[in-house]
Amino acid sequence: MTDPTTPAAPSLATPYRTHTAGQLRASDAGSTARLAGWVHRRRDHGQLIFLDVRDRHGITQVVIDKTESPAAHEQASRVRNEFVIMATGQVAARLPGTENAKLPTGAIELRAAELRILSESNTPPFYINEPDATVDESLRLKYRYLDIRREPMARRLMLRSRMVQAIREVHHANGFVEVETPTLIKSTPEGARDFIVPSRLQPGSVYALPQSPQQLKQLLMVAGIDRYFQIARCYRDEDLRGDRQPEFTQLDIEMSFVDEATVMAFVEGMAKQVSNATAPERTILHDPFPVLTFEEALERFGSDKPDIRFGMELIDLAPALRGPDGEPNSGFAVFDGALAAGGRVKAIMAPGMGGITRREIDELTERARRFGAKGLAYLALGPGDEIRSPIAKFLSEETRRALIALTGAAEGDLILIVADKHELTADVLGRLRVELGDRLGLADPDVLAYVWVHRFPMYQWDAEGGRWDATHNPFSGVLPEDEPLLVTSSGDPAKPSPDDPAGRAHALQYDLALNGWELGGGSIRIHRHDLLQRSFLLQGQTLEGMHDKFGAVLEAFEFGAPPHGGIALGIDRWAALLAKQTNIREVMAFPKTQSGGDLMLDAPSAPEPGQYAELGLRFVGIEDKKKPATGPAQ
Repeated sequence: MTDPTTPAAPSLATPYRTHTAGQLRASDAGSTARLAGWVHRRRDHGQLIFLDVRDRHGITQVVIDKTESPAAHEQASRVRNEFVIMATGQVAARLPGTENAKLPTGAIELRAAELRILSESNTPPFYINEPDATVDESLRLKYRYLDIRREPMARRLMLRSRMVQAIREVHHANGFVEVETPTLIKSTPEGARDFIVPSRLQPGSVYALPQSPQQLKQLLMVAGIDRYFQIARCYRDEDLRGDRQPEFTQLDIEMSFVDEATVMAFVEGMAKQVSNATAPERTILHDPFPVLTFEEALERFGSDKPDIRFGMELIDLAPALRGPDGEPNSGFAVFDGALAAGGRVKAIMAPGMGGITRREIDELTERARRFGAKGLAYLALGPGDEIRSPIAKFLSEETRRALIALTGAAEGDLILIVADKHELTADVLGRLRVELGDRLGLADPDVLAYVWVHRFPMYQWDAEGGRWDATHNPFSGVLPEDEPLLVTSSGDPAKPSPDDPAGRAHALQYDLALNGWELGGGSIRIHRHDLLQRSFLLQGQTLEGMHDKFGAVLEAFEFGAPPHGGIALGIDRWAALLAKQTNIREVMAFPKTQSGGDLMLDAPSAPEPGQYAELGLRFVGIEDKKKPATGPAQ
């Protein structure tokens, strides 16, 4: 495996090695060197035995000649793949025609005079020296320490390390203070379930592992730290997917005396520097990053984390479906009904897919239904004026031409249409857009397309809970021009109403997306005690409840809180995107499985006998919703 950074410095020399396995070059020929590492490959030619010795820095060929070093040859005869060895000898230039141009060390070899076996190895459960070999993921996770020896996994961890180093360098250069916050804190509502830790010293009480250091970093601003950052470990007890793990790492940032533009400008500059330092071969598509409002992102891309590496934007078909009086008049009841109900009829145009088969259309329709749509209409444009579509007969010639003109479709293209409520229409077409963009190869894998999305709604109404929920976090500030909506209530502020004017307010929230993934989100915070308390009331918190959950922040804000804001970016997601991976497990040293398990350490596991009693607990099993539990946890 090769580390793309510069050759290892001599400071890495130890009693076991004078050089790393990736360090020797043609200029070292004639010198004496000692290498230590794993046997990557072994080739026995009788009198000559060739060993490729590997460490994380690279691979060097070691040659053992029986006539020159019989004792070393005897040891080499015992060696097998993945044995750990130490070899000492003379660096020699390889014979002409035998050089290996694929290796930085390919111009030389080490002719070993001494060879020592430091550790033997069983036969690994999969090939370490075949990086392209397909290995079952559960086997890789069970033997993760062997998987990390493989070149692809090791290379990705090196990339992640370079990324974190670049992050720290940029922040220190810009006056930030790195502060570690505790991982045993009070449970607070952050949008997901907490992992809780029972307290032995205070029986019946629990700590929570932080979902983020949100309150703590805001308290650091009240404390006068001014600019804070942390590579923070966070925990969320939620269902897993490709971009989510129960424990993860985020770049946590907070700044005082800033507005939205200040935070976004710093983060954008930092993101460019980190990207260039980590993956200089990748191209940043836009400079500066595009800035979309939340509504614009939904309208154009059907997502608040749009992949803007390609077009195929959502197209509003209403202008082609309404009559001169503005009323729905397409002739197709589904379209007219959606528009009459205040919904939307929108489309995406898939270039070159006009020859799609009926089976493929059925598959796309089923995908749309799984996303929540009632169905999927289409127009496939064939030669001449040919249109394949079950809805074409309901549409007039004029309407068909208008639809084609609106979408910009031409012969050989496919128009896919969804008619429903605004949010659902956007979501379904947004998901289909990403899938088809991937299928058609429209998204350049070498491009990094960062995009800002801001002006999110401040709240969303939870009809079941009878309250307004913050769309981001409960501390997000409100757009200055919308502040009157927040402080003017249509009724008792302690009894939230779906008609409250606050529902029209927009937050000073901003998300950074990259290639279709949400990289992170942040906001300018509410720093006024009265306004924060009002916001909590809207979110269904009682005065007693908000002081129980957020008492430290509320009290701190009575001692002079500066205007402040920040952001949190997912380290795992960022590293995965820079490494061209679709699952964050591929850039994590020891991730969990889809069910949250650790196959290598066999976790989670039952506690040792006596641990429950020591904590004053007993396990009563999972409550059966059909029957009462057998008893409370003590």
